[in-house]
Formats: sequence, structure tokens, C-alpha cells
Amino acid sequence: MKRDILHYFSPFEILLWTGSVLAVVLSFVLCKNTDWLNLAGSILGATALIFVSKGNVIGQMLCVVFAAYYGFVSYGQHYYGEMITYLGMSAPMALAAVISWLRHPFREDHAEVEIRSLRAGHYAAVFLLAAAVTTGFWFLLGALGTENLIWSTVSVATSFVAVSFTFLRSPLYALAYACNDVVLIVLWSLASAKSTEYIALVVCFAVFLALDLYGLCNWLRMKRQQRGDEAPKRSS
Repeated sequence: MKRDILHYFSPFEILLWTGSVLAVVLSFVLCKNTDWLNLAGSILGATALIFVSKGNVIGQMLCVVFAAYYGFVSYGQHYYGEMITYLGMSAPMALAAVISWLRHPFREDHAEVEIRSLRAGHYAAVFLLAAAVTTGFWFLLGALGTENLIWSTVSVATSFVAVSFTFLRSPLYALAYACNDVVLIVLWSLASAKSTEYIALVVCFAVFLALDLYGLCNWLRMKRQQRGDEAPKRSS
């Protein structure tokens, strides 16, 4: 199995994942963080994203677990927007994405999802729903006394768009998540001003940003490759 894993990931992907984990562990140690759950969750998230960047459904399964973990951490910091978003939206939609990816494999071994080309109607539906959900969350989070309300609301919007594109099997999922990573870096930087233990989460989402940008590039490459593989079938 170990040999198969080493062949499944490219040398760059192994280096990217290793560097991500080292960055997370180093920030955890330097900040003298004692919450091992945070460390485990960050490593879990990085591992999930390296699988997702290859279109592997294992990554989506890990994302369901990470969403539950992150919702718990957000509750502790009173970021109710993040908590509700991840527990009430990201986790269920990640589970829906697992089902979608299992139903649409590019190959029978489910090692790579079939990437989809979206139509104008898909984009319109995603952004109209995102506007409606974001508006609703603005009032809900305000009523809950959520800290950093504006950034928390922007996070809801980017998260909704990201999980929607993930469900739809579009490479744009990674771009939306990269935008969400930037928002989360800001949110946890603000929290770090109160407690240095949250610096580890800033580093965590900086790592996620790098992984999501790689995911965007790799999904675009996979999409071109899949279209090339399908061309002979259509012409036969």
C-alpha cells in the first residue's frame, strides 16, 4: 500500500503535503500550543486537500470530518458564522459531494472524479443562491452577536460558492476555496491579536491556500486530459 501511495502522488505533491504538515507542526510548536486537537485537525485538512486536488473522493470524505472539527473550534472563538456555516452547510454539502463524486467517477476505481463543464444556468443558480444565503446569514449572525460580522459574512458567501462548485465537480471549487482561505486568514489573524494560540490556524489556512491554488491548476490539467481521453470515444 505504501508503495502504491508513493506512486499515486507526484514528487511535487509529496513535497507540497510534507511542507504543509511541517509548517503546521512548526507553528504549533513555536506558539507553544497545547491543543493537540487543533494540530490533528490542521493535518487532517491538509491531507484532505491533497486528495481533493487529485479529484479523489477520499479527500471529500475527510472534508466532512474536518468541517465538524472546524465548527467546534469556531464555537470556542464565538465565530458563530463559521460554526453554523461548517456544521450546517459545509459538512452536509461535503457529504452530498461525496455521493456526487462516487456516482460520477472518471475511472471505475473512483481514483478521479469526472470533471464537469458548467453552463450559464449553473453559474446563475450558484450566485443567486449564494446572495440569498449570505443575506440571511447577515441578519442571523448579527442577532447572535458574531465577532467580525463583515468578514464572517463574506466567509459564508465564499464557503457556499466553494461547496456548490465542489458538488458540481467544477475546477472553480478551488478558486472559491482560495478566496475563502484569504478571508479565514484575516479572521484568525484578528483572533490571534487576542491569543497567540490562534496563530497556528493562520498558518493552517495559509497552507490551505497553497493547496487550493495547486488544486485549481491540477483540476484544469485533469479536465484537459479527460477531454482528450474522451475524444476518441466520441469519434468512434
